[in-house]
Amino acid sequence: MSWNPALDPDCPTGDAVDAIETVIVPRARDIGGFEVRRALPAPRRQMVGPFIFFDQMGPAEFVTGQGIDVRPHPHIGLATVTYLHSGTIHHRDSLGTDQWINPGAVNLMQAGHGITHSERTDGAASHRLFGIQSWIALPKGAEDGAAAFIHAPAADLPVLQGEGKEVRLILGDAYGARAPVPTPSEMFYLDAILQPGATIPLPDNHEDRGAYVLEGEVVIAGQTFPAGKMMIFRPGDGVSMKAGNQGARVMLLGGATMEGPRYIWWNFVASSKERIEEAKEAWRAGDWENGRFQLPPGDDAEFIPLPDR
Repeated sequence: MSWNPALDPDCPTGDAVDAIETVIVPRARDIGGFEVRRALPAPRRQMVGPFIFFDQMGPAEFVTGQGIDVRPHPHIGLATVTYLHSGTIHHRDSLGTDQWINPGAVNLMQAGHGITHSERTDGAASHRLFGIQSWIALPKGAEDGAAAFIHAPAADLPVLQGEGKEVRLILGDAYGARAPVPTPSEMFYLDAILQPGATIPLPDNHEDRGAYVLEGEVVIAGQTFPAGKMMIFRPGDGVSMKAGNQGARVMLLGGATMEGPRYIWWNFVASSKERIEEAKEAWRAGDWENGRFQLPPGDDAEFIPLPDR
């Protein structure tokens, strides 16, 4: 979920970002009876284009009366992207947004200088949840900008079909199409369903590119990559992948590299440590009426306190 309970001690921040890792094996985390698999940030790769956080949520089955229940928490310096394959999540934020997130829709919440939101199941009829939540680091010029929330239903997204492929463009531009949701920087984000043996080239108009195998397996340059692996590719290389005998579902992502590394602490992303410290003090102060952060209308009875570390 967009609430980041902790980062591994060896995750890179700031100037500590190391060399590119070709293949990333996500780290499994339990966030209260619900498992996520975190591919970014990784010890040797902080971002793919502007994507700085990439979590696979589930698949999970909930018993009646249980589900996602993430209390209000803050963000700065990033945009969250929630994209579900199954299930629903109730999003409320300090802008007054009250939106049910459904499969196939795009939900981009741009934090800018600061936003607070909650994510709950709230008695939804579906007890299965499966999807991806990612964070996009904001360019320096947008870090102190106004917060915003943009929702686009599945029907509004471009879908490219043919030769055993169904490709939904979630964000940005690829293969001559452009998604309707405006983005803070150049990027692409795709959900590709491949029939057995179908091939797909990576977009060639973006500098930094990666692929995450969600289901099945793919073959790239003679190597087979199963579900749960993220591959990062060198800029400019012509790359295509072929689905295995059972087919595959792959998330393709990337874009222009950022102008510098980012610092990550809890739910905050920033180009400087000072911005992180300012946000920490603002959340700790808890001045919901006049301070930097407000609680979501209709969900303001509780919140996640600032962690000790």
